[in-house]
Amino acid sequence: MLAEGRRHRWRTAALFLSATAAAGASLALPAALGHTLDLLLTSAGVGAGTGQGAASTGSGSAGVDGTVASGTGGWLAVCAALTCALVVLDAAETVLTGTLNSRTTARLRSRIAGHLLAVSPLRAGRFSSGDLVTRCTGNAAHAGTGPAGAASALAALVTPVGGLVALALLDLRLAAVFAAGTPLLVLLLRAFSRTSTACVTRYQEAQARIAGRLVEALSGARTIAAAGIERRERARVLEPLAELSEHGHRTWRVQGRATAQAAVLVPLLQIAVVAVGGLLVGEGELSVGGLVAATRYAALAAGVGTLVGQLNALVRSRTAALRLTQVLAVPELREGHRVLPETTARPCGGRLELRGVHASYGDEPVLRDVDLVVPAGATVAVVGRSGSGKSLLAAVAGRLAEPDAGRVLLDGVDLADLASAQLRRAVGFAFERPVFFGATVGEAIAAGVPAGHGPPEARVRHAAAMACADDFVRTLPHGYDTPREEAPLSGGEVQRVGLARAFAQDTRVLILDDATSSLDTVTELKVTRALTRTGEGAGTRLVVAHRASTAARADLTAWLEGGRIRAVAPHEHLWKTPAYRALFGSGADE
Repeated sequence: MLAEGRRHRWRTAALFLSATAAAGASLALPAALGHTLDLLLTSAGVGAGTGQGAASTGSGSAGVDGTVASGTGGWLAVCAALTCALVVLDAAETVLTGTLNSRTTARLRSRIAGHLLAVSPLRAGRFSSGDLVTRCTGNAAHAGTGPAGAASALAALVTPVGGLVALALLDLRLAAVFAAGTPLLVLLLRAFSRTSTACVTRYQEAQARIAGRLVEALSGARTIAAAGIERRERARVLEPLAELSEHGHRTWRVQGRATAQAAVLVPLLQIAVVAVGGLLVGEGELSVGGLVAATRYAALAAGVGTLVGQLNALVRSRTAALRLTQVLAVPELREGHRVLPETTARPCGGRLELRGVHASYGDEPVLRDVDLVVPAGATVAVVGRSGSGKSLLAAVAGRLAEPDAGRVLLDGVDLADLASAQLRRAVGFAFERPVFFGATVGEAIAAGVPAGHGPPEARVRHAAAMACADDFVRTLPHGYDTPREEAPLSGGEVQRVGLARAFAQDTRVLILDDATSSLDTVTELKVTRALTRTGEGAGTRLVVAHRASTAARADLTAWLEGGRIRAVAPHEHLWKTPAYRALFGSGADE
């Protein structure tokens, strides 16, 4: 929050100065009004004296009356100017607060989004999707008010402090009476801040749990409808609502109690100041205008209502900022500056090596001392039982996750030393459940095509043909220009579009994490042939496989068991081992 304030320091400083100037004008106005009132009373007294003794004091009294009237007019102008200044400064404060809040919120949301895209997906997975949505929207908006809230709160302190100083300048006894109740005001604000912080923190946590469960329910809406468990899911999603309501009501009760206590204490302090001021007026030690000013300064010095509101905003901003800090604390993937050696023919590049790799899901070790070499231009299938670490190995091999220990090399260069753009041009992915970007089907396929690599249309169509997607894409209402929301695709068609996107990137290494699981046997055969083609232009493939047929068409099969590589050999050699055949079940095809 402080960092964002520094980023917008000039706007924050302008807000602080305008709020401070408004506080100064509000402090100057009671003194000006009091002095003007004294002049008016004096003028009225002079006028009465002039009427009684006009014969003897004619010209002299007229001169005094004119001087007093002139002074009164000047001070009335000062009061009017201070009132106009307050209006202008209040408008400026409103505009500056709105623009600062919007800019800071936008910056925070961009920063959070960029950070989440730069960290390992596995590390970001510690937060649910709904929780991240809450943090990036509501929490970012509350945290975005931090710089403006801090500037306004600091400026707001000028008013009570200035009011107390003004009372002391009028008469030290007035300031002493008010100061006697100041400790109670301080204790009131301190108790409010502590209690409100705890309430707001728990409220935001409950809000995030509801959002997380709602996103889960929406993503599984078909399953919920098919199972007929709508009521149970509704109850599960809304279960934290009672806690949310409790903390919300408690927050308002805390604020209401603080406001009520202030509503009792502040008038008592004001009455005490007015009473003492009245005694001073009666003794001739304070003017009537001074009493009016003292009354107003007592109200300004006891401006707890304003401070309670400012503190409440700062508490919300601070708790929201802490939730954003938890996301920003997740370390980003380290980025290097090296580039890969140039190759004239693809088989000369694309050698992938995993050396002594250890990797975990959260705190649970999964991969242990993995050594694997994928020769340039070769296709290696990774097989193993569920939970053996196949997907984690694929993520580490393409640096979607960092190993806890060990190295991953591409053509002799550690992936951690590569620039991010260089890495993504060299290593591509295709997933079991691909997510598409772009307005049309064609744009979804071309999403990863680097600029300057030939006509995108030709590249897209060639990649779609390799993935056996060209035929069904052409049958869509507008072919490749069909909007994605108007292109209902089956699971297999979605996977083929995802494969086409991966093929279109034309990377040195292509990693497929169960990306053919939804394809029918004939289509899977055609796609696998395209994947395992050899010769110039062929790339290196690392394929997470669940079908024996996929492993059979690969050059080598890496058998992963218990987080370790048990064997690396052609499929037909491994098939002789009963434990290997058992991976695919008794009905597995060969």
